[in-house]
Amino acid sequence: MSKYYLLLLILLAACGTNPGALPEQPVDFCTSIHRNDSISLTKELEPFVEQMKTKTGVYVLEDGGNSMIARAWLSEYAEKTIDIQYFIFSTDNVGLIACDYLVRAADRGVKVRILIDDIMVEAGIHDLLTLDSHKNIEIKIYNPGVNLGKNIFDKLKKYATSYSNANQRMHNKTFTVDGKVVITGGRNIADEYFDYDHEYNFRDRDVLLLGKATETVKNSFESFWSSWLSVDVTKLISEEDQQTEDSTRFERLHRYACNPENFWPQVRKRIETLPATFQKIRESGELLWLDSVNFVSDIPGKNDGSKGLNGGGVCTDALIALVNNAQSSIDIQSPYLITTELSRALFNAATQRGVKIRILTNSLSSTDNLEAFSGYKRDRKALLETGVRIFEFRPDAAERFRIMTGALQEKLNYSPIFGLHAKSMVIDGKITVIGTFNLDPRSANLNTECVAVIYSNAIAASVGQGMEEEFKAENSWETTLDKNPDEEAGKMKRLKTMTRRVVPKNIL
Repeated sequence: MSKYYLLLLILLAACGTNPGALPEQPVDFCTSIHRNDSISLTKELEPFVEQMKTKTGVYVLEDGGNSMIARAWLSEYAEKTIDIQYFIFSTDNVGLIACDYLVRAADRGVKVRILIDDIMVEAGIHDLLTLDSHKNIEIKIYNPGVNLGKNIFDKLKKYATSYSNANQRMHNKTFTVDGKVVITGGRNIADEYFDYDHEYNFRDRDVLLLGKATETVKNSFESFWSSWLSVDVTKLISEEDQQTEDSTRFERLHRYACNPENFWPQVRKRIETLPATFQKIRESGELLWLDSVNFVSDIPGKNDGSKGLNGGGVCTDALIALVNNAQSSIDIQSPYLITTELSRALFNAATQRGVKIRILTNSLSSTDNLEAFSGYKRDRKALLETGVRIFEFRPDAAERFRIMTGALQEKLNYSPIFGLHAKSMVIDGKITVIGTFNLDPRSANLNTECVAVIYSNAIAASVGQGMEEEFKAENSWETTLDKNPDEEAGKMKRLKTMTRRVVPKNIL
């Protein structure tokens, strides 16, 4: 397959059709839903004011339901600003409800800024421009030219003439409210990241941060927002009949989000009672105040391209240092595991000095990315020979019944496929990494990434306990030099994986 035919396939995938218009809602359920004006983010954070000056509060969000509810509640009670940075922001069920919360916040005067990477914008032109038309909402697109605003020939030209630049994507994921509270981690904004998809959901992980470390997140967001790579959406696309002055243009969105058929009532009830839940979290000791939490982010553009598709970045260097300094153990979760000679040498050096390394990644049965699995499969044997133990996630992992949103399990009489998307490390039982970084060349050299590095035995024990469960046989298969679980996948999926061998590993 030629390089340019491959580019065409990539571009066609990036230019898929967008979701259609919102359906009419038969009843206006919004009239029965009211915001509790006695609640504010400032009031909820009052007990932590002194701690937030010198320490970082850390609370790990393991399941999609709580992670979604935390974002919804923070949007509902934000007072000044909401800054959002994502690789994927879909206008599916979760995405539309998220947009509704953002519009409601903007209606109260909250300034909302949304930065999305161009290649995975999964929203229609009308949706983007309507949202951006709100006087308190701004949308920018990172590194445009391969999806929005250009025809297929211009997109092909960008890949052909600036291949390295076109492949540099923004994979950072941060949600910052009033500059005081941050959620970061593996989740994008789409149904499957919050256990809402009826066919396939991700086991993922986020972390909520309060206080000191949020300053670094704010500075990172500002650097991306002000970068020349981030372009106002109105400079990329236009719509001739857009009614920006129509005062009812958000009404259908509001009615959709209020409809209990679209947003299950037990979920909304949990949002309403979150202040009490937050108090219980504090009293249970699960919200920890720490001296050492580092938020590490790549810079916009990652590297200057002088080394082609290589070059590393701030996150890459930070993670290499952590592996090099490990003394006893490293447990890793990475949905996409594509190693290079450099990374295998790094792991080999660690195992040679006695460090026990275990990695959990997706099996062929659970993966959503055949290209990535093909890259992993090519070097699976070489990775095992470094002394690393590899486990592959089961699509029917028993863990899904504990992690996945109870609301989904109540609604369906079957269980969707469960795939791994968490990107985490626990090192020596005392350092935890939660972020966006996959163990692959794309994260190492092309995509901008961000991670929270948390120095805490208690957090490491908590996350490590969850990892330990997922290494068990009911949740994953151990792959060895003698056996792997590829045969558990269907013949068609195995055949499709074989055809992906033509894709160069350095862009996976």
